[in-house]
Amino acid sequence: MPQHVRIGTRASALALTQTGHVADALAALADLAVETVRVRTEGDRVRASLASLGGTGVFVTALRDALLDGRCDVAVHSLKDLPTGPADGLVIAAVPPRADARDALCARDGLTLAALPAGARVGTGSPRRAAQLRARRPDLDVVDIRGNVGTRLGRVRGLDPTTVAGGTHVGPEAPHPGVATDAPRGDLDAVVLAAAGLERLGRLDAVSEWFAPDVLAPAPGQGALAVEVRTADASGDTPLADALRALDHAPTRRAVVAERAVLARLEAGCAAPIGAWGRLDDATGTLLLDAVVTAADGSRLLRLSAQGPADDDRAADALGRRLADDLLAAGVADLAPVGPAR
Repeated sequence: MPQHVRIGTRASALALTQTGHVADALAALADLAVETVRVRTEGDRVRASLASLGGTGVFVTALRDALLDGRCDVAVHSLKDLPTGPADGLVIAAVPPRADARDALCARDGLTLAALPAGARVGTGSPRRAAQLRARRPDLDVVDIRGNVGTRLGRVRGLDPTTVAGGTHVGPEAPHPGVATDAPRGDLDAVVLAAAGLERLGRLDAVSEWFAPDVLAPAPGQGALAVEVRTADASGDTPLADALRALDHAPTRRAVVAERAVLARLEAGCAAPIGAWGRLDDATGTLLLDAVVTAADGSRLLRLSAQGPADDDRAADALGRRLADDLLAAGVADLAPVGPAR
């Protein structure tokens, strides 16, 4: 008999799509009977901005509670949503191959960031994106927004918010729990979203510009998924444990471990105006890591880089912490709320 596995997920179209990919991969790797369990998180219930909620953990805690109390056996997270600290009794057992880590501009009339007129209204719910946009274009009106992908696209004049791949409706008339049904329509000139989410939902048609990581630094873990389980379920020779080991992608794991180590050392949450991008040099096996911290108003920006061996997670973590130390020595605390005194 196949091992029965319940996979916990948020109910948004993007979360369900991501979880479906993981469920299919696990079932293909081992003799598993997979069931999806929908879990409503604080981020789904509350309409306030992510910055006011503190950002860290608002999409995660309820899923972790469901794991610990036995309502599900696996939880699938967008890795950028995960707090950097350990969770007692739980472990990230697999990080699948990363999708596109970049941010993307979805603008009216196919405009690029440089072509947007002065005073153009650009929506994002991310303090990191907002700060970097203001650094690049201080003449823009950067607007804090919430909502699923369809809701956000619907706020851009001329963009169709209603469908994703397979015909799934994601517009304002069919929001996931906690998204306002009275969200404005067509009140923005552009929004900035994660390219990975747009790709997973089949909405790359909405992209007018992809931002290279050295132009708009992505969030630590952006584009990657975290497959979390109870610690005891990650080891041994069960079908689930075997599948998780096979699903884990070492180059992606090393890169995101380093990125998240920057946040951890700076004692900053996932809503902080901090970007980080790690990747392995295929020729040398060296882990390359960039980090960017921006003042909230975009007036100042600090960008540093580091590189080092990536033999294991410990080496990747050490590289990220070393780069964070370099940022602290360079005065990053003057730009952003980092450290225990923030």
